[in-house]
Amino acid sequence: MRTLQGPGLFLAQFAGDAAPFNSWGAITRWAADCGYAGVQVPSWDARLFDLEKAAASKDYCDTFKGEAAENGIAVTELSTHLQGQLVAVHPAYDTAFDGFAAPAVRGNPAARQEWAVDQVKKALTASKHLGLNAMATFSGALAWPYVYPWPQRPDGLVDLAFDELARRWRPILDHAEDCGIDLCYEIHPGEDLHDGISYEMFLERTGNHARACMLYDPSHYVLQCLDYLDNIDIYKDRIRMFHVKDAEFNPTGRQGVYGGFQSWVNRAGRFRSLGDGQVDFGAVFSKMAANDFAGWAVVEWECCLKHPEDGAREGAAFVAAHIIRVTEKAFDDFADGGTDDAANRAMLGLV
Repeated sequence: MRTLQGPGLFLAQFAGDAAPFNSWGAITRWAADCGYAGVQVPSWDARLFDLEKAAASKDYCDTFKGEAAENGIAVTELSTHLQGQLVAVHPAYDTAFDGFAAPAVRGNPAARQEWAVDQVKKALTASKHLGLNAMATFSGALAWPYVYPWPQRPDGLVDLAFDELARRWRPILDHAEDCGIDLCYEIHPGEDLHDGISYEMFLERTGNHARACMLYDPSHYVLQCLDYLDNIDIYKDRIRMFHVKDAEFNPTGRQGVYGGFQSWVNRAGRFRSLGDGQVDFGAVFSKMAANDFAGWAVVEWECCLKHPEDGAREGAAFVAAHIIRVTEKAFDDFADGGTDDAANRAMLGLV
């Protein structure tokens, strides 16, 4: 067993144009003041991180890490959620996702996809330069518009979508292998990899690629009515990253999982700040410790009610209180009477 690292904080929801959220030095000082020991970095946010320089220069990465370390902060992982989304986009979502891309490739799906693949590969190289071992991403989606089987899905439609998804990701996964980085797909609605079964469909098509791993976030499973504790045991050998995020699901006679097109505040399923939702984090952290998870517990703040800065400060204390410092001895060692093979045989009546 291992003690989880943390608390960490995903900076995507906090980076902004106003201090202290608009520069690397200031935001890491703020994170440390909130009680965090590490931060997960959105690789697309130029206010905090220059991906081009990081991919080209280990010296840049050493300086980047060093500035954070001076503030008492470690870099936990890089995130490529937005770029990973663009590796596979169904045409229905072209306009909605175009804003994730560089202006030069917007309105050109083929160029946008090529740019996205290059971005994810560069982030893997940058992760290597930073001395990391995992990176977060989204899978993107080709089949998501057909997630509900009405109208009836034609035979072969889903298979073709997953074949193509794996084809697009295989060269990226091979680059991840070359860099020694686990590529961790956040299992998330809106992605083709949205639950365990869809992840397995993708994994099979990548030849069970060693670097095709998972980012575990129980909040997305609560909103799907999926057993988020069983999921840890099923995929313990593939879970290499952990987002600590809370959620609640309160169905009524008027709405359920699909939410009736309501705002986040008015949905039956909604994300909450840590401790305000329904996730049993005592059980989650216990399973992560028992399953020898070696990574970081990273807070992802997404709440439809609470102010983000309050959620961040409360989240650091919440995670710190839930991390289990694993024991190095059994609780009943005081009663160990000692033994050897002869004694064991005698106890079994085999003498």
